[in-house]
Amino acid sequence: MRKQEVARGAGGRVIVIDSIGQLAAGDEGAIVVSGSHGGSSAGSIAAAWPLRLVFFNDAGVGKDDAGIASLPMLQARGIAGATVANTSARIGDALDAWQHGVVSHVNAAAIALGVQVGASVQAAVERLLRELP
Repeated sequence: MRKQEVARGAGGRVIVIDSIGQLAAGDEGAIVVSGSHGGSSAGSIAAAWPLRLVFFNDAGVGKDDAGIASLPMLQARGIAGATVANTSARIGDALDAWQHGVVSHVNAAAIALGVQVGASVQAAVERLLRELP
C-alpha cells in the first residue's frame, strides 16, 4: 500500500495514503488524500487525527449517502473533509485521486478553507500549501 508525501509548502504537506488506516504519528496537521471510501468506518479513523484536510473517494455515494458519511462526522470534530468523484479516481488509489480526482462533496470546514465542488484535488489544496496553517 502506498503512503508518500507528494507536495509541501509553507502551509503544510500533502500525504497520499491508499488506506486511511495508514495514518500514523507524524501525520498530524497534514492534508491527506486517501484512497479509502468516505464511509463512517473511514471517517471514524480520520476523526481520531487532527488533520488539516482529508479527502476520500465518494464510492458513488451509495444508499443513504453511505459513501460520504464521514463528512458530517469530521465536521463535528472541526476537521475539513471532502470526497472525490468515484468517476474521477479509482477507489483505493490515493495517487490517482491526487493526480486526477475531482471534488464531489465537502463539509463546512472544507468550504471555509476554500475547497470547492468541481475543483481538482490539486487545485483545491494549492492555496493551502502557500499559506501558513
